[in-house]
Amino acid sequence: MSKIYIIHENDEWTVHLTKRLKELHLPYEEWHLKNGVVDLQSVPPEGVFYSRMSASSHTRGHRYAPELANAVIAWLERHSRKVFNGSRALELEVSKVAQYLALSIEGITTPKTIAAVGREQLIEAAKQFEGQPFITKHNRAGKGLGVQLFQSTKDLEKYVNGEEFDEPVDGITLIQEYISAPEPYITRCEFVGGKFIYAVKVDTSNGFELCPAEACQIGDLYCPVGEEKEEKPMFEVIPNFEDPLIEKLERFLEKNEIHVAGIEFIRNQEGVIYTYDVNTNTNYNPEAEQVAGVYGMLELSKFLGEELDK
Repeated sequence: MSKIYIIHENDEWTVHLTKRLKELHLPYEEWHLKNGVVDLQSVPPEGVFYSRMSASSHTRGHRYAPELANAVIAWLERHSRKVFNGSRALELEVSKVAQYLALSIEGITTPKTIAAVGREQLIEAAKQFEGQPFITKHNRAGKGLGVQLFQSTKDLEKYVNGEEFDEPVDGITLIQEYISAPEPYITRCEFVGGKFIYAVKVDTSNGFELCPAEACQIGDLYCPVGEEKEEKPMFEVIPNFEDPLIEKLERFLEKNEIHVAGIEFIRNQEGVIYTYDVNTNTNYNPEAEQVAGVYGMLELSKFLGEELDK
């Protein structure tokens, strides 16, 4: 019997999806790829396949899960199986460099970014930002990994040569211009089946750990967009959100064969939008969805069910 196969490495991020699949009486099977075997001479089962592989898998002890997922997805695509968020999506998931270059092709503005390997090279690259604040982040990241705010190259040099330096799992650190927003929030747009479903306003007052899942807890990080004292929910669905950027983002998703994603952007003081992150294993915040009456995992389950029927 054909099924929906879920490729992932994090049970906590998958349980909400399987709950919805059960509610809709849809047959499914999980493929947890912490480790495993791929028999290249075998034939994959019939069904549709959905990858939720994460760039942050190494923070859960699953260092090579994306590499294994890449092998599994290549095997599936070789046999013409329908894979949602397949090989191209995974390529972008594990590399912000690849994300930014792909976004720029579609005319989507991203922050000025330099990629560097090596501590000396990182410090040298930062000199291009001298006189203005800048942030660092990991190329293969997720969960706000490596995000730090610096006011000068001298501050970065102390960090890079100190014991607190956070080495990226792929060795690539990004230096990126600091985007000064008039208010401390970013916007995250959610897409299912390549189509926009809703936008979320995300409060960044307490740091830049912006994963909406309840399971995301990695401690405080430096926030690149200021401070705010008012008590309010971290995630709020924006009613009837509209912006010309949505059409560009949908085109970007279509061109890169990404079917499910959360894409984050920030507006600067002049109102210019900078898109800086594409999450192809997107999660949804249950409290914000409950208030708004929209449910990402339900929409995703319906989408996968419709594709299975085809």
